[in-house]
Amino acid sequence: MRRRDGLRVLIGCETSGIVRRAFAARGHDVWSVDIRPSEDRSNRHIVGDVRDYLSDGWDLLAVMHPPCTRLCNSGVRWLSVPPPGRTREEMWRELEEGAALFSDCWNAPIPRIAVENPVMHRHAKGLIRNYEPFAQSVQPWQFGHPETKRTCFWLKGLPPLTPTNVVDGRLARVHRMPPGPDRWRERSRFFTGIAEAMADQWGAAALDALALGPSCACPVPEAVRA
Repeated sequence: MRRRDGLRVLIGCETSGIVRRAFAARGHDVWSVDIRPSEDRSNRHIVGDVRDYLSDGWDLLAVMHPPCTRLCNSGVRWLSVPPPGRTREEMWRELEEGAALFSDCWNAPIPRIAVENPVMHRHAKGLIRNYEPFAQSVQPWQFGHPETKRTCFWLKGLPPLTPTNVVDGRLARVHRMPPGPDRWRERSRFFTGIAEAMADQWGAAALDALALGPSCACPVPEAVRA
C-alpha cells in the first residue's frame, strides 16, 4: 500500500496554534478548534466546540488543553471545600462537564488519539467512559526547554514520545507565574519542542500505519505508564 504524503489532523482545545503549526510545517492538513479565537488569527482555526467536528474523517486527534481544573489531582480538595465565593454544586458540575469533554474526545471515532491532561483524581476517572491510565508523562527538559511541567498523555493508536533533546535546567517557571488575567493562558501554552516531537513522531507513525493497512495500531509499552 502506498504511503500517503499527509494526514488529516484535528487539534482540539488550542488557541496558541503551536501544535497546529508544527503539524502544518510537515505538510499535514491540520485544523485547530477551540471556543476562543486563535492567537495567530489563522484561517485554519475553527471557533467552536471540538465535539461538533469529531466525526469528520480525521486520521489523528490531539486534544492539547481540555479544561482540567476540576479533573486534576491537585484540585480535588475544592470538591469538598470550595474556594471563597463558589459552591460545592458548582465544583461538581464543572467536574462533570470536564469529564464529559474528555470522554467524548477519548471515545471519538478517530483511529489515533492523544489527550493531554494532568494526573487525575479518582472522581474524574470514575466519570470518564472507557477510562484507561495515561500512557506516558513527559517533561519540557526532555525536548529542549530547561523547565519542569509534567505533561501526561492518554494515547490510542499512537506510540509514546521519545525525548529529542535532554537539556540541563529544571526551572518551575509555569508554577511560579504571578496571579493575573492571562495566567491561565500562559500556564496552558504548549512547549514548541514537545509539539515538534509530536508532529515528527506521531505523524510518521500514523503515515506508516496507514501504509500497512487500517488495522495497524501502535502498542503502548507498560513501562512508559509510570
